Amino acid sequence: MRRDGQDDGAPGPAATGRNVPFYTIGQVASLLEVPTAQLRRLDEQEIVQPERSDGNQRRYSQEEIDRLREVLQLTDEGVTLPGVRKVLELRRRVDELEHELERERGEA
Repeated sequence: MRRDGQDDGAPGPAATGRNVPFYTIGQVASLLEVPTAQLRRLDEQEIVQPERSDGNQRRYSQEEIDRLREVLQLTDEGVTLPGVRKVLELRRRVDELEHELERERGEA
């Protein structure tokens, strides 16, 4: 799936699992149509940090690619990188609270 949402024929989550670090930085850059330097910067800024292979190469999972799409959308809308970091942190916290609420409701 490309940044614009169209299928590019790359293996998807069913082929690798959403959390499996499978894609190289070059593949992700091509997939999202961004320079590799931009992905490196997002890693250095601790916004999206992929796993590293035994050879210390970045490997991105499908979940990280989805997060990158979200980051790119936010930056396209004018949100700064510190703002993006805060948005991602808040969304993660909301997800945690929603799961906690579901668990509490299940126990009641």
